[in-house]
Amino acid sequence: MLQRNTNTYTIDNYDVFYLKMLNWLSQFNIFCLLHNNGYANSKVNNSIIVAIDAHQIFTYNNVDELHKMPTHSDWLFGHISYSSISTVTVNSNPIGFEQIQFFVPKIILFLGTTEITIHSYKVTPQSIVTAINNTNIPNTTQPKVAVQPKVTKAQYIEHINALKQHILRGDCYEINYCQEFYSANAAINPIDIFTKLNAVSPNPYAALYKQQHSYVLCQSPERYISKVENILTSQPIKGTIKRNTGDAQNDELLKQQLQQSPKEQSENVMIVDLVRNDLSRVCMPHTVKVSELFGVHTYPQVHHLISTVQGSLMPNATFADIIQATFPMGSMTGAPKVKVMELISKYEATNRGLFSGTIGYIMPNGNFDFNVVIRSILYNVATQYISYFVGSGITIYCNAEQEYEECLLKAKAMQQVLLGE
Repeated sequence: MLQRNTNTYTIDNYDVFYLKMLNWLSQFNIFCLLHNNGYANSKVNNSIIVAIDAHQIFTYNNVDELHKMPTHSDWLFGHISYSSISTVTVNSNPIGFEQIQFFVPKIILFLGTTEITIHSYKVTPQSIVTAINNTNIPNTTQPKVAVQPKVTKAQYIEHINALKQHILRGDCYEINYCQEFYSANAAINPIDIFTKLNAVSPNPYAALYKQQHSYVLCQSPERYISKVENILTSQPIKGTIKRNTGDAQNDELLKQQLQQSPKEQSENVMIVDLVRNDLSRVCMPHTVKVSELFGVHTYPQVHHLISTVQGSLMPNATFADIIQATFPMGSMTGAPKVKVMELISKYEATNRGLFSGTIGYIMPNGNFDFNVVIRSILYNVATQYISYFVGSGITIYCNAEQEYEECLLKAKAMQQVLLGE
């Protein structure tokens, strides 16, 4: 483990310091900010963790190469793209993220509401906190960005109906079908857009992640997988309903409607079974349990149906073993996983890239936590290409028009921020 200098400093004004820190980050070629927005999901006792600058970088083309990653006694931050699965063909990569990349940061910040702890390699913590405090917060005017869909609504409905025919034939039971909205000429300030997105739709697995010219501005509500000691936890989301924040009684009725919906329960339980099967490949026999089934979790704009699956890890199972057994996550693929990934490649108009992949960290003790990259704006500064994806779970019971409306609901916060509404 690197010999890091460590110190803790009191913060006088959290909101101002946070904005200064975000703008200070923009000078670095690589950083990863993870923000739990006050939800009780984090495995460390801070609302924000930031990894900055790379002491070492590990890059791989697909998940089969993760066994090459050296064992570390230091923090690792990074991502795994959906397209890192060896069976996925990558025809284009307009955002530019590597398929898989992890890095050992030179600087790690743990930011709470009243203090910041800084661990730094070579650079002194005092110089870092001074640099952040001396950073100006620019008063920027963000131009409006209008995006367009890669597929028309008519094409979307045609694809959904075709997928339902696959389900009728027995090819699969459920498939997560996604569509891209994009602009090929968008000049945005990623820091500013992330700040606004996080204000509109704060979620527990938010991330601001930069790799050279590539950014992801993520407001994910979903955990892909975590490890605490020998316990693995996965929390797939299947089931969404719009909130009525202006009427508490009606909002409660919507929660009940979601939890009792046969369609949403059917989608959720199919993915729960898939996740149980995935975890059983690396967990001790008879230890994989569903600790929460059909839990309704409330977020600023929607209620989600979330289940929690846990198991006791086999003693010799490595990080690479766990990822190879469980990735990509069932909530973003479907059942059976291999077949639906073939159908995703056939029917989706765009390679997903980092979308529906994962961003997270591995702690020095081997514990880790990784999100699902959804509700995310992806942007390349050099090419000015911007996009976001939205999708939903398709079953035999679904209605194509309603699925399209669900996609628009999930896109609402991102569209609102890009249009400056």
